[in-house]
Amino acid sequence: MEATAMKVVLLAGGVGGSRLADGMARLLGSDLTVVVNTGDDFDHYGLRICPDLDTVLYTLSGLGDPERGWGLAGETYNCLEALERLGEEPWFLLGDGDLATHLWRRQALDRGLRLTQVTDHLRRRLGVTCRVLPMADEPVATRVRTDEGWLSFQDYFVRHKHQPAVRELAFQGSPGLSPELEQALTEAELTVLAPSNPFVSLLPILRVSGLAERLPRPRLAVSPIVAGRALKGPAAAMLASLGFPVSAAGAALALEGHLDELICDEQDRALELPCPARFLPTVMRNPEDRLELARRILEGWPESPG
Repeated sequence: MEATAMKVVLLAGGVGGSRLADGMARLLGSDLTVVVNTGDDFDHYGLRICPDLDTVLYTLSGLGDPERGWGLAGETYNCLEALERLGEEPWFLLGDGDLATHLWRRQALDRGLRLTQVTDHLRRRLGVTCRVLPMADEPVATRVRTDEGWLSFQDYFVRHKHQPAVRELAFQGSPGLSPELEQALTEAELTVLAPSNPFVSLLPILRVSGLAERLPRPRLAVSPIVAGRALKGPAAAMLASLGFPVSAAGAALALEGHLDELICDEQDRALELPCPARFLPTVMRNPEDRLELARRILEGWPESPG
C-alpha cells in the first residue's frame, strides 16, 4: 500500500465500484472512505441482504470471487441445495460462507446496532483498512418500472436477469446522513464517483438528504461505459431505455450537476462530451489495473501521490 495525506470519498456500488475501491484503498489506506449504495438491500429468508456492501467488503478483504466479481471465492451452496430439496426456488444465490455475514448482520441489527456500526464491525473483522460506510442507516429501496410493471430491484436484477426495459425509477425511503458519513464528508478533499451504474448505484447515494451539497470538490466521475457498452451489468441498457446516449456522454448526462470532470476510457477520445474530461485506460482486468487507474485518477490533484 502507498500512503498519501489526501482524504478521498469514493461513491460506489456493484463490481466496478468495488474494483476501483480496491485500487484506491491500496493507494490511500485509511485516508479513503467508500460510501456504498444500499438501495439494493432487501430481506430474504428473514435475513438482511446488502449486496453492494458485501461486494465491496469481500473485494477489499481479498476474499471475493475474482471471476464473478461478487460473492466469496471457493463458495459452496449446501444450504441453498437443501432449501431446493424442500421445494424452494433458489433464485437468489446465497453461499454458505456468505450466509454467515447475513446471519451476523441480522442479529446485530436486531440488537439495535445501526447499519453503519454493523458494517464497521464486518470491515474490521475482515481486515479492511479503509473506511466503508453505507449511504444511510435507514432502509432504502430502489424500484424500477418496466414493461411488466413495477419491480423491486432484486426481482428485476436477479429474478428477471435485468432483461425488462427500465422506463422509470423510484426510491422509497427518506434517508439522512449518519454522523460517521457527515464527518467523512467534512474531512474529505476530493470526491470520486466510481464506474458504477449511474441510475441504481450512484443516484440513490446522491439523493441522501444533505449528501450532494456536502460532497467536496472537485468531483470526478469514472464512466461505466467504454466504447458504447457496459463492462458488466445493465447500465448500457438502462441508458438506452431511459433516453440517454449509450456512451460515456450519456453517463455524464445522467449524473449532470454532480461532477466536475469525467474520466473516460482512451477508446472514447472521439466522443463529444458535455463536461471536462480526461482519457485513461479504465478497464480493470486485474489488481494491477485497479491500482494504476486509482493512481492516474489522482494525478495532478494537490498532495496526490506521484
